[in-house]
Amino acid sequence: MSIHALALIAAALYLIVAALFARNPRLPAFIVAAIAVCTHAAILAGQHGGGVDLHFFAALSLVAGCVAALCLLVNLFRPVAALGTIVFPLAAILLLVDVFLAPHTEPLPIDWQIKLHVIFGLLGFSVLSLAAVLAVLLAVQERALRARRFDGLAAALPPLTLTETLMFQLIGAGFALLTVSILIGFLFVANLFAQHLIHKTVLTIAAWIMFGALLLGRWRYGWRGRRAVRMTLIGMILLLLAFFGSRFVLELVLKRVP
Repeated sequence: MSIHALALIAAALYLIVAALFARNPRLPAFIVAAIAVCTHAAILAGQHGGGVDLHFFAALSLVAGCVAALCLLVNLFRPVAALGTIVFPLAAILLLVDVFLAPHTEPLPIDWQIKLHVIFGLLGFSVLSLAAVLAVLLAVQERALRARRFDGLAAALPPLTLTETLMFQLIGAGFALLTVSILIGFLFVANLFAQHLIHKTVLTIAAWIMFGALLLGRWRYGWRGRRAVRMTLIGMILLLLAFFGSRFVLELVLKRVP
């Protein structure tokens, strides 16, 4: 079966899962989600030579697959069905864009140390992306509570305290992964502050400081609510610029695809 046909199947499965999660996720929904994630992984391996392709659209598809897999795992232990209704359609869109619209790319040869740095960075980015989606849902939930309207998306969310606790758990895990990635970068990446890496390094460290400050504030001062949502989203925007900003400019604006 061709990559294009598999992509269409995976996208359809993602949309079916999103619809199932919007109703009441049960075992069939998790099975379909697992098949969709596995199909996505197979497409990434076939489309990009089985390696870690860091080109713009390939990296977006890779992160989307990771976030979809994490969403599935989170819902196995902490049911937050509303996450699936957002994450799975986005994964479908980014997968289809990579397969049908993006130019074909292959992974660049990199040393194992750099690959380890990249893998931890992508995992941290994926976990923190899920935390950012939860932050948006938390903001929706708080607004619904203030307005005393409990229909639509707000009705599908668990109690606010559970949503907030899960968000901070994900931030803690993502922060740990990002810390490991940064340490590996400083230990093994030569010229980390070279011109082509300086903006990525600075933005990543700024995001790391933001998430670290949020976790410290949560532990020391009990930060929550709007402050937590705002800091989470700011940190995620910084990470997004660090991970994809330069690739966007090089590949989509300057049309330089290595």
